[in-house]
Amino acid sequence: MSKTLELAKQLISRRSLTPLDEGCLTLIGKRLEPLGFKLEMSRYENVDNLWARRGHTGPLVCFAGHTDVVPTGPLDQWHSDPFTPSVRDGMLYGRGAADMKGSLAAFVTSIEQFVTAHPEHAGSIALLLTSDEEGVAINGTVRVVDALRERGEKMDYCIVGEPTSSNKTGDTIKNGRRGSLSGKLVVKGVQGHIAYPSLAKNPIHLAAPAIAELAAVTWDDGNAYFPPTTWQVSNIHGGTGASNVIPGTLDLEFNFRFSTASTVDELKQKTHAILDRYQLSYDLAWSLSGKPYLTPRGDLVEAVSSAIKKVTGLDTELSTNGGTSDGRFIADICPQVIEFGPLNATIHKLNECVPVADLDTLSEIYCGTLVNLLVDRA
Repeated sequence: MSKTLELAKQLISRRSLTPLDEGCLTLIGKRLEPLGFKLEMSRYENVDNLWARRGHTGPLVCFAGHTDVVPTGPLDQWHSDPFTPSVRDGMLYGRGAADMKGSLAAFVTSIEQFVTAHPEHAGSIALLLTSDEEGVAINGTVRVVDALRERGEKMDYCIVGEPTSSNKTGDTIKNGRRGSLSGKLVVKGVQGHIAYPSLAKNPIHLAAPAIAELAAVTWDDGNAYFPPTTWQVSNIHGGTGASNVIPGTLDLEFNFRFSTASTVDELKQKTHAILDRYQLSYDLAWSLSGKPYLTPRGDLVEAVSSAIKKVTGLDTELSTNGGTSDGRFIADICPQVIEFGPLNATIHKLNECVPVADLDTLSEIYCGTLVNLLVDRA
């Protein structure tokens, strides 16, 4: 059994349903400490975090990820216990195999291999790991980043081990993510009997033209890395349940997925301008869950791409699609952040799995990236 597979199985066997860690960070820390890493464990409410660093000089290369996993779903629909790692037909099955305990195992074994071969390497290596990524994500990476910022500790490069590959491990790198801005809109009318519309104001009728414009407007054209910003309604409700009552309010929830082509303030201003144009009486509460970030081609993208090419022969593609990740927090203290990990075909699904051979491939790529950044560039 390879060291990466062995460690991945040990991690999967821990029932770290978000936000629980269940000893994963301790297990990883015991592997890092003999390599000269200084470990800093932190706990915010019920979330465990680890910041581990080897070295005191730059450049600092950080691997980031999470030990928590999503719920399993119906156990009777799994072919084996999701927390008893099982290898069948060349695949490792278990909750977190792809998202992202396989990546965590590859982080550790790649570092072990690299430090053994280059004990006096230039710069520093760090890991930022949390048990609060799959949940609300308020006591995990963002809290560690805040603490690092307060003491002036920054990263030069960060690799988040999210499962990014589509068909073959190494075919896709995420070099950015869109931001997520949500709004809760309450349009105010006047409730009344449906037979006497002149005595009431129907907020659904009043809001309909504005909703149509919000859905049709071009917010921006995107850019070379991102598609245009999108606005989507996620929930809408109006009415008392009775068929003869004009409702007094319309409740609508919407979300922007936006790129670096627009700012939060611009999107808010445009939204209010449209609502005001229709002279609506409304309340609007905003919630920003993630800012967009982008890492153009440069040192980090080239280092990872080169390692992928050497190990797999693949010419990797850059992508910014998908949802949010903890990269959005790390980008505040790190100018170059990418996400790279194994196949994402089964993440969050029943019978989550990853090819066994890909675990060592991933470890070799991570190790090669360290060589490219801390040895060949030294």
